[in-house]
Formats: sequence, C-alpha cells, structure tokens
Amino acid sequence: MDDATGNDTWLGEGFFRTADQTPDAPAISIGGCEVSFAALRDKAWAIAAAHSEAEPQANGLTAILGMHTASAYAGILGALATGNGYVPLNPNFPADRLTYVLRHSGCAAVVIDREREGMLGDVLKDIEGLNLIFADRDDVSDLERDFPQHRVRCPVPDSAVTDRPRPVLEVPAYVLYTSGSTGTPKGVAVSHLNLRHFLDTMTAMFDLRPTDRFSHLFDLSFDLSVFDMFAAWEVGACMSVPAAEEALIPTEYVRRERISVWFSVPSVAVMMQRLKQLEPGRFPDIRLSLFCGEALQWDTAGAWMAATPNAALHNLYGPTEVTLACTSYACGENDAGDDVVPIGSPMKGLKALVANADFEEADPGETGELLIAGPQVALGYWKDADKTAQAFVTHPTSGERYYRTGDVVRRPSEANGPLRFLGRIDNQVKIRGHRIELGEIEAHLRNVSQGHRAVVLGWPVRNGQSQGLVAFVETAELDEDTLISALARNLPDYMLPKRIVAVPQFPHNVNGKIDRRSLADHLKRK
Repeated sequence: MDDATGNDTWLGEGFFRTADQTPDAPAISIGGCEVSFAALRDKAWAIAAAHSEAEPQANGLTAILGMHTASAYAGILGALATGNGYVPLNPNFPADRLTYVLRHSGCAAVVIDREREGMLGDVLKDIEGLNLIFADRDDVSDLERDFPQHRVRCPVPDSAVTDRPRPVLEVPAYVLYTSGSTGTPKGVAVSHLNLRHFLDTMTAMFDLRPTDRFSHLFDLSFDLSVFDMFAAWEVGACMSVPAAEEALIPTEYVRRERISVWFSVPSVAVMMQRLKQLEPGRFPDIRLSLFCGEALQWDTAGAWMAATPNAALHNLYGPTEVTLACTSYACGENDAGDDVVPIGSPMKGLKALVANADFEEADPGETGELLIAGPQVALGYWKDADKTAQAFVTHPTSGERYYRTGDVVRRPSEANGPLRFLGRIDNQVKIRGHRIELGEIEAHLRNVSQGHRAVVLGWPVRNGQSQGLVAFVETAELDEDTLISALARNLPDYMLPKRIVAVPQFPHNVNGKIDRRSLADHLKRK
C-alpha cells in the first residue's frame, strides 16, 4: 500500500483510538455545546449495537438521515464500527431524490436523528424491510406501529462493540451521490484505503494537532465534510459546528469557537468579503486555511490572508472520485498572477497527467484534460459498471488506473510549476462547490414542461466559474414560477435555475446540435 505512513486502518478507527486515549477531550462543539470523545463513542457504540440486533449485512451500507447533530455523527461512527460504509441522505434535498438514493444504494439500515423523524415516511415510500434506527429514542413502540413493514430499533446503551467485524479495506467507507447526466444521481464509492492515504497525507502536510479547532461548514452529503470529521478526530482535535444561521456569515462563529483550521468553499469567503467581514487581522486564531470545491480568485485569497495574518493558505483541488483533494497550492502574499489561484501540484503518491483523449500528453504550457492516478482514485460508480469504465481508465502503456476529471488545465511551462484550472470539457459546472450535471436538470425540465426540449447553462461565468444557472425551454411561452416550483420537488436549491427563458426555436450549429454558444451569446446581449 502506497500511503504516507503505511497504516492499514479503517475510517473511524482513529476516532475510537482517540476516545480511549483522551476520553474527556471535546470531539465536537455544536452551537457552543461540547460533546466529549467518550460521550460520542458511547452513543456510536449504542447505535452499532442496534445494528447488531438487526443482523446487518457484512460490509454493507447504512444510510444516515441527519445533519449536524451529535446523533448524525454518532450514526456514521456506529455504522463504521459494525463494518458498514455510510450513505448520507441530505434532509435539505427533495424526498424523491432521497428515495432514489436509498433504493439504488441498497442500504439495509437507516439511522435517523430526532429532527428528521417527521420526513422519514415521505422518504421510505414503498420501500420495505429496512432496519430503522432512531438515534434519539429509548422507546420505539409508537414508531413500530408507524412503520410495520420495517424493523424498528433504538440505540442499546452501555454497549461496547468488542466483536465488531473488521471492514474489508477495499470496500466502500462511504458512497456519496453526485449529480448525474441522465437525470438521476450517481454514487461515488470511496474505500477505506482511499481515505487512509488522504488522511495520512493531510495530517503530515499540515501538521494537524490535538489543540486545533476545526471548522465544519459542509453538509454531510458533501465529501469535504469527511476531512472536518476524521482529520480532526484522528489527531484528537475538536470539530466545531456553527448554528444554521452562522454558516453563510460565520464571522462570530470563527471567533467564538477559536477556529484554528479553516476549510470551506471560496464562496463563503467571497460573501464575507462583500460584507466587509475580512478586515486585516480579524481572525488571528486561524493558523491553517484550506479552500476547495471551486475556483479561488486572487482578490479573495488576498483579502483572506490579510484577515488571517497567522495562517498558511492552501488552495486544494479534487473531484469526489479522487477522495476529496488531490492537488495543493500554497498561496503567498506576493505571488498573484492570473485572476484565479492555481490548483498546484499532485499530493504525495498521486500522479497528474495532462493529455488528450488518446492519452497523448500535452506539451509544457499547453492545455488538456487532467487525469489523476494513485491510491486515492475511488472504486468507481456504485452499481454502474458502464459509467465506471468510461471515467476510470487504464493507461495503454503504464497500465496505471486513471480518473478522467473532465477538467481542462494548463500544464506548467516550468518543471515544478503549478497546474492551472481553465474550465470543463463536458456539460458539468460547479455552483457553490456542488458539482452539477446540467443534463440532469435538463431531463427534469423536459419532464415538467410536457416534453419540450430544454438547455441549461452555467451563467454568469466569471474567470471560468459559473455563478448560477439559466435555463431555456423550446416553447413560445411558459410559466416560469410554475416550472421552477415543479423542479424544486426533485432538485436541491443549488440546482434550480435563477431564470427560465422561452425560446420558440433553438438555434443549431453546423452539426445539427443545439447551439449552446448562441444561447450564451443571447444572455450576453441581454
């Protein structure tokens, strides 16, 4: 195994080791209320024991219907402690989408926190035979009547899981569902070995410490949340969760919680910059700043560095398929060049190839698609061999397995120069750090507009980064509000177009395809 330390440990093992060594240290802080490693461990064990009562499948999957609660985090740890991987169900997403994820993933169990109990019926629909574990209940007799077609359980207190089956390290530690081009989400399966390499690399690169306080601004369905949880817990640090109203403007949260390790998408910093929350020296406790998920502008990076005078700032890049992050660039105060911060160089043990469709490497200074190889390349797409074969490819000469990112980058002109992100080669964009297949929105829009053809564009585009979405429907007239409301029943808010424009006849290019460039020009003229 090629990793930073040679450890063969499963995701979560570091947490339980820390809980044994420093049981009274805070593992999480939620709204200023701290939960110790011992308390979170005991809750995880109680949930794991409920799994055992229900006879879970070996190395199977457990869904987590929860968000930013001690029960949700304990549910993840409890699932891992039984040898299962986890599948987060984002409560902010439409119920139909969660139903699809639950059915497609094949999860045998669902852990539900108290805040999400009321939506469970809408999610389960006609699914039967699941193990339902209500993390905040000590009596489930009323719920047994509500869900007679399932096995209903509550946590089993005072349970230490000593006979836990060791997970197979080559099977998923989690499966995260991202936007899919056919109108349905696709599950990215990431193994324990993938995560072992990532966590060891990040811990060594950034000297993570037990005294650190980690930010936590991501939903559990966003893969970057994995760093916040497990990088913190493995070194014995505390992860601090903001109140919901603090997530977008986290200024007071950062100061109150004494955050020392910051991790977010750049959009959070942009919003703070616009609201003049990045005065020089504002956040002296932060010693490490990490940004990932979308392009970071130099203007924002400079403002952030001024506000965090004691911090090193690193711009990370990485698709979910390559385990959170695979390249890094250390930002300096005086090295601003282009408008966009470079994505840097591959992390230890990983390889980057800038090439065309035939694996022909681009010349120095030229552009091509970025491909990544190494121990962080994921297992593939869950239950989708065809999509896996298309995206995870074998190099014809070296035999190495690469992931095709679909991102266009510029190969460095100099030997040790950084890679520079230029945009996408396919029909995919990122909005607020969320990767979106425009084809998925188009498929839903066709359905709700009586089959009319639809095109969705990322718009406006600044420095190669889409700021929002605009849709076009081939029809003489439409009711924009009705269509957006219909889309909202199946799509999360970040996938909803800001505008839907009626176009009587779509323009076509010389190949007979819809001319997306012409539609974009229409927006520019407007």
